[in-house]
Amino acid sequence: TDRVVHAAARRDALLASGTDSARLVFSEADGVPGVTADRYGDTIVVQLTTAGADAWREVVADALFSLPGVRCVYERSDADVREREGLEPRVGLLRGTEPDPDLVAHEGSWRYVVDVAGGHKTGFYLDQRDARAAIARLAPGRRVLNVFSYTGAFSVVAAGVGAASVLSIDSSAPALDVARRNGEVNELDVGELMEADAFTALRGLRDRARQYDLIALDPPKLANNERQLEKASRAYKDLNLLAVKLLAPGGMLLTWSCSGAMSAELFQKVVAGAALDANRTVRIVGRLGQPSDHPVPLAFPEAEYLKGLILEAE
Repeated sequence: TDRVVHAAARRDALLASGTDSARLVFSEADGVPGVTADRYGDTIVVQLTTAGADAWREVVADALFSLPGVRCVYERSDADVREREGLEPRVGLLRGTEPDPDLVAHEGSWRYVVDVAGGHKTGFYLDQRDARAAIARLAPGRRVLNVFSYTGAFSVVAAGVGAASVLSIDSSAPALDVARRNGEVNELDVGELMEADAFTALRGLRDRARQYDLIALDPPKLANNERQLEKASRAYKDLNLLAVKLLAPGGMLLTWSCSGAMSAELFQKVVAGAALDANRTVRIVGRLGQPSDHPVPLAFPEAEYLKGLILEAE
């Protein structure tokens, strides 16, 4: 209980700085292995991914429900990793009242729909908060391509700051429906929404000689362990090769790996190989990673899973 409450308290400054949404508990980084808890206003969504964490379900639920202003604690323990622990998926209300079906996360002036029961992970990607701020700086006046757009948070920001055009690509029709809703709650036209496999769509855009001034490439985890790194590296290279080919002169690519098994050094090497094969001169002009509510203990560097590069093409 103390560890959960103290972890949440360390996010108080963030929650007082213009957002009502933050990761309150980040597993090993907060001394509570296997426990992840994200807050969206008065609702907390918790994931328990290990047998050890599962045994403490009631204590964790009580600790989270005791936090000021919390109305709902909802469990989304449906990650595949539970199978390796011999655990069944568990989804449902733990404490309080059912989550608001119209729940939104507030981030400055932006609003994002949170699908607590059916969305990926806990319903929204809080770990890309810094990236959304980068998009806000870079997107004005640019033709924007958002690949693996999920619920379109990058697209909302790009459209809201005056992008010349926005195209979002995702293979999930429900995710694109939420992207459309995100546009509505922000009173914005989020641009074109394309339901398609990203690899196929990127090849089609390449074949039509399309060009973009800003591309966001945020694929899901492609390597769960080191045995999958070789295959994942090929996929990352193919994606980045296609993206670099689509960059207009002076265009910028924001590209990420969220695979914990892939080091930042290897990811940069893979992207460099993609740029070389595309015959483009590309420079790193910035880096993106996890925000402050996803800390990395010096004694547990494995907590640093999100690696991002801001690239500029000649």
